[in-house]
Amino acid sequence: MKNAEIIAKLNLEQKCALLSGAGTFTTRGCPKGGVPSITLSDGPNGVRKQAGAADHLGLNPSVPATCFPTAATVACSWDPALGEQLGQAMGEEAAAQEVAVLLGPGLNTKRSPLCGRNFEYFSEDPYLSGKLAAAYVRGIQSNGIAACPKHFAVNSQELRRMASDSVVDERTLRELYLTGFEIVVKEAHPKTIMSSYNLVNGTYANENAHLLQDILRKDWGFDGAVVTDWGGSNDHALGVKNGSTLEMPAPGGDAVRELLKAVETGKISESDVDARLDELLTLVLDTHAAVENHSRSFDADAHHALARRAAAESVVLLKNDGDLLPLAAGASVAVIGDFAETPRYQGAGSSAVNSIKVDTFLDCLKDSGLHSVGFAAGFDRQGKPDDAKKAEAVALAKKADTVLLCLGLDEIKESEGLDRADMKLADNQIELLQAVQQANPNTVVIVSAGASLETPWLAHCRALVYGALGGQAGAGAMVDVLTGKINPSGKLAETWANAHDDTPARDNFAGAGRTVQYREGLYVGYRYYQTAGVPVAFPFGYGLSYTSFAYSELKADARSVTLTVTNTGSRAGAEIVQVYAAKPDAQIFRPAQELKAFTKVWLEAGESKTVTLPLDDKAFRYWNTKTDSWEVEGGTYELRVGANSADIRLTAAVEVNGTSAPNPYAGKALPHYTSGKVQRVPDDEWEILLGHPIPADTVKIDRNMTLGELNHSRSPLCWLVWAVLTGLLNASYKRGKPNLNVMFQYNMPLRALAKMTNGAISMGMVDGIVLEAKGFWVIGLLKVIVEAVKNIILNAQLESRLRNS
Repeated sequence: MKNAEIIAKLNLEQKCALLSGAGTFTTRGCPKGGVPSITLSDGPNGVRKQAGAADHLGLNPSVPATCFPTAATVACSWDPALGEQLGQAMGEEAAAQEVAVLLGPGLNTKRSPLCGRNFEYFSEDPYLSGKLAAAYVRGIQSNGIAACPKHFAVNSQELRRMASDSVVDERTLRELYLTGFEIVVKEAHPKTIMSSYNLVNGTYANENAHLLQDILRKDWGFDGAVVTDWGGSNDHALGVKNGSTLEMPAPGGDAVRELLKAVETGKISESDVDARLDELLTLVLDTHAAVENHSRSFDADAHHALARRAAAESVVLLKNDGDLLPLAAGASVAVIGDFAETPRYQGAGSSAVNSIKVDTFLDCLKDSGLHSVGFAAGFDRQGKPDDAKKAEAVALAKKADTVLLCLGLDEIKESEGLDRADMKLADNQIELLQAVQQANPNTVVIVSAGASLETPWLAHCRALVYGALGGQAGAGAMVDVLTGKINPSGKLAETWANAHDDTPARDNFAGAGRTVQYREGLYVGYRYYQTAGVPVAFPFGYGLSYTSFAYSELKADARSVTLTVTNTGSRAGAEIVQVYAAKPDAQIFRPAQELKAFTKVWLEAGESKTVTLPLDDKAFRYWNTKTDSWEVEGGTYELRVGANSADIRLTAAVEVNGTSAPNPYAGKALPHYTSGKVQRVPDDEWEILLGHPIPADTVKIDRNMTLGELNHSRSPLCWLVWAVLTGLLNASYKRGKPNLNVMFQYNMPLRALAKMTNGAISMGMVDGIVLEAKGFWVIGLLKVIVEAVKNIILNAQLESRLRNS
């Protein structure tokens, strides 16, 4: 134990108190015990330290900071070195603002393109996500503060995120949803990790011993602190017992009393409390010292320049018919689209940064060397038809050599707390594109969006450029790419399907009940499309350049891949070389191929470089549910080297020694998982893979009933609450501006009332509400009142003792 001396001086109540927050973003301190308070802050793509009243949804103002490109954007750079530089800059700003723990990066695997928070995550591939997230963590922690990778684990949707149960088989859990976190823990050694809101196979992630103890601490050797997501603690005592260190935000005295009672009754031991406190003290003391010694300033201009470079290196050129791009100096352009004037550069919710400054496309175009004939908004941002705006845009399009048409998703389409309804651009934007293209066929579409889109309109543009969500300097980066100042080198970190109906989790994502069945198993993203033979619009790893590259002289074995890459074009540029492993004769079912290595190679025109890509312990392994360990199927593997997952340039066969483990699927009929055609897996086959019956999906009247489920209660008062919330939510939908605060409340379980109100509501009061919901109207209300008075008195007494001890 690293902090035994401090712990020995504290009584049990003090120790229990330190394991929960004092405010929305601050920990409790104990000055007499030598324990300072520290500040945590959101920050997957920039610091969001709130200036006034704190909230966890990004609704209130925050201190100005650099808004860097989102994770979904930077993932398209495939450049861990760039990620580390971004992390270093974010960590510097955090420390300057006296933030000790930066809550990011987010690296949940993108199971479905409809997840509203996909802009905050890297990729559909855990290897790519893990490598980039590890780089961010190294950069952030180089400042002495802590990074907090999130959300651990299997957190793939926003709907009912605080009460949904992710039901997933163990192999899929290990290979697809935990591998990224494993890479981060082993390669970057984060000081903290954030547990997710949801249950995993029936147990809340924050109290899940399998996740927090067996895997995170024992298998991976994590020795840092686990922080709950805000309001994500279900059973605080079980969390402490099973490896959760700090409950946030500020549950008040009730959480302290819960731990005291748990120790007294033997539910947990004082040694459990001491173990978690030791983790917390290590975090607090180390990061507090770093913050105290750090400068209170940073170079905002240098960080803006870094943000611009990062955005530029992440731009993906998806189409460029006839080499329309880059545009020559002096070319006349018509700029159309609301996003050119009011950029969409980040996601909504807790990651939203109060940017120091924001570049606009129109302003950056002034210094580009292009001749602008004018600007037209072209469409209503919220999707309302506007014939006058469309007519103005069409008239302008006729006046220029080329149209630069800025399209995308509006702010509310992609947000924490809200999943997307579809993968489409707004109808009014597509109608505008068709009209503009008829007026001027030289149309370049520039897309601002944090997730993949359906592109049935692709034929209506000559060029398509994906800028994702480029941060505060993204507009300038896009101008640099369009003019050829920067040669685009980004490649997609997620597949763009032809339609949502083609996606593997289509029927099992964000459904009606609490249970979320991961029936598709291993087949997410390109693992599905390529195994099942489903055509896509743009494959994983795809991206064009203004130059061209040749691959040659491949040499490979089970440890590494070496090849020569040559720039065969007339411009300097960068190529992202991708290595996929495949086993066509596999006896144990697996995806057709999987990413196992990548590197970004910068080459002058005509230059060649020989590069070696090492293969690590994850190259050939699979999780064997019979041996409960990682195994390797021996035999011949193909190492496929390509420019993207569908463009394989070179292939080498290598022999790999196996571990001779028994086939866990011997004698089991799993035709859908063998073929990869997993959109409609029948119940009996899913249960075979899962290893147990499918859990029942029923609404229970208990602490975890959500406010949106109160219509299932037996109380008129609860029905009224449900009706009011539902009415407010539906009204906000009709206005085209969903209310994130109401949506959070709608999906919030009753127990969160005791976790998110700074001690004003106790769990005893919640139990009174549950009684009310069960139909014990008078008894329930009386219990609420009695428990409220009791809570006020006990909280006052507790805080007095803590102040004076």
